Amino acid sequence: MMPTESPKTAATPKPCPECGKPANPATLPFCSPRCRDVDLNRWLSGSYVIPGKETDPEDAE
Repeated sequence: MMPTESPKTAATPKPCPECGKPANPATLPFCSPRCRDVDLNRWLSGSYVIPGKETDPEDAE
């Protein structure tokens, strides 16, 4: 006997992280190529930073 599976429902798309509009499947998780490029530019320019452990200057040498 097979377990009863519930019908799958379509997941609601998350909003674009840049502007909040519904995400476009072609440019997930963004709504447009423009928002995707804005996000990439922020990463490349150093606006987004992943915090890390501070190093001791003596250890860096």
